[in-house]
Amino acid sequence: MSRIGKMPITIPSGVKVEWQAPMIKVTGGKTTLTRKLHPKINLSVSAADVTVTPVDQSAECRALWGLSRTLVNNMVVGVSTGFTKVLEMTGVGWRAEADGQVLKLSLGFSHPVNFQLPKGITAQVDPKTNKITLSGADKEVVGEMAAKIRALRKPEPYKGKGIRYEGEHIIRKVGKAGGK
Repeated sequence: MSRIGKMPITIPSGVKVEWQAPMIKVTGGKTTLTRKLHPKINLSVSAADVTVTPVDQSAECRALWGLSRTLVNNMVVGVSTGFTKVLEMTGVGWRAEADGQVLKLSLGFSHPVNFQLPKGITAQVDPKTNKITLSGADKEVVGEMAAKIRALRKPEPYKGKGIRYEGEHIIRKVGKAGGK
């Protein structure tokens, strides 16, 4: 039995869930998310909650049970409250600027880096603290964009320069010892 899979997903007010096997559509506010679920997973949608059940008790179905419940729950949370990821930039002269769907980054290269954000993802930049806040309804896309931005300049362990997630701890290394 999946402890996560058997928990029902409560539907907040203003969110509409439609299930036509194998597609699920979650609508709330101005956002609509759709996803294709595995055919070995069934959903029962009522006015107040969604229950995920496996077709049989095979190992594959039980593995997909908790995953599918988490994916549907992330869709419901995404259209109701949304997801955010905060990135911190550490480096001399490093800047970021949000211009519509383009994030303009100066990361110490000889050229600026223009990062195109996908539809549904917004970025706010705080120039005083060098923090980039990515927000959107799809948790998967928000996390993927944050990882791609972080990959442009990963934090290095000697000086601590780079782009890191907020609250991420970088283990620092000692540099070369000078002299005897």
